Amino acid sequence: MKLSAPCAPRSGLGTEYLDLLKQRQADPAELTQHVIADELVTVAYKGRFLASPVFLSAEERRSVAGDLYQIHRLLTELPERLFGGDTAALARAVGMTEIQADVVRRAAAAGQPLLPLARSDLYRGADGFKLLELNITSALGGFENAGINRAMLMHPALADFVTQHGLAYADTFGGIVEMLYAECAAHMDRESRPVVALVDWPESFKSYEPRLKVMAALFDEAGIDAVPCHVGQITDRDGRLEVAGRTIDVLYRFFLVEEIETAADAEFVEPLLRAFEEGRVGMFSRFDSELYGNKGALAMLSDDRNRSAFTAEEQACIDRFLPWTRHVRATATDAAGEEVDLVKYAVAHQEDLILKPTLLHGGSGIVPGWTVGAEEWLAALTAAMDGPYVVQERIRPVPEIFPADDGVGTQELFLNWGVFLIDPQVTGTDGYNGCLVRGSTDPEVGVVSMTGGARVACSFYETGEAVTSA
Repeated sequence: MKLSAPCAPRSGLGTEYLDLLKQRQADPAELTQHVIADELVTVAYKGRFLASPVFLSAEERRSVAGDLYQIHRLLTELPERLFGGDTAALARAVGMTEIQADVVRRAAAAGQPLLPLARSDLYRGADGFKLLELNITSALGGFENAGINRAMLMHPALADFVTQHGLAYADTFGGIVEMLYAECAAHMDRESRPVVALVDWPESFKSYEPRLKVMAALFDEAGIDAVPCHVGQITDRDGRLEVAGRTIDVLYRFFLVEEIETAADAEFVEPLLRAFEEGRVGMFSRFDSELYGNKGALAMLSDDRNRSAFTAEEQACIDRFLPWTRHVRATATDAAGEEVDLVKYAVAHQEDLILKPTLLHGGSGIVPGWTVGAEEWLAALTAAMDGPYVVQERIRPVPEIFPADDGVGTQELFLNWGVFLIDPQVTGTDGYNGCLVRGSTDPEVGVVSMTGGARVACSFYETGEAVTSA
């Protein structure tokens, strides 16, 4: 197993910014006070903000966006490349049930395009950014992150620094709106105020409704009437879907295919799926979108048994950007392409591997090998055998330097870079749509997540344009 060696912190801009904060004796509390005061932002993050943004060079932004776009394309082409065009076969191969496989098959066959929209989970190791997961769905957390940028820019130190270096930030929500109009063009236009139902599952709606109300407020500013709701609140009346007395143009889906577990669940969503199939309503994004973002689909790209399905250029992107990832099966190929007994290999490399379920999200069910004993690790591998699980190479994130919470000195944080991707052909950009960063002080952290105590930061990037002084 190839290990990532420690190296110096990445960001030259970050170092310059820390120097500026030191010169101005800026209190970390001052750097986040405007963010905490922003009600639309704090609904999601409860005041858990880092006192500094992160910075991307122009080349880093272009490189990450290009790699994400390439990987997204390869994932959505897996049915054709590996399964003879059979979407349901791919669904079964990554661990979906027959009920779920049928739902995604029907959605993929409905004809509406599935355009690039995703949020990555990236760690930056010693040899660059590595893609741990690619969340391909409309139910993307972090959509309001540009609000953090705007609020932090109210502090003069950051505002001056951004101007001096010609930095910018992406309006993530604005990019999502562009993709919504493009993907659901047959059901909405900019000349009217389309009605978009923000649809969650009844159980998750209980806790997520405040977040959907934030999104509804942002949509209102964008000229769209958005109605937070759950699946059970939608009715089919005379061939039209309605919610709260409003006829729905587009279903903006926040519930996930993994929540459709039983025949009763499938019947619950049947009116929505049937209306979509019949072209009576748009859906953002299609039910099959999560299929391509499934961890098992990433394993298919990583597995060198499938290399013949990809060009040399595509293979280079996979090798550069993806960590070694394999389905939990009796045998697999190691990093050198040699066939091995997977359990024996995983036991021998326990400190360097993480076990992940393919269908769950938010860190659920993950077992980092370096956090458990040998017996527990073997038991987890044995239980996962031939099931919907993958093992993945551990990426040790390079520490980034942030202001210390007490305002004295600095601290090391380990980051999950949540870079958003949109379609460059639709937006006329390189596809980069902002970045929400989550940071942990624990160097042994298995998953840098909000549930694990992480805090969030926004990002700025170099535009690549020359900066002229006044």
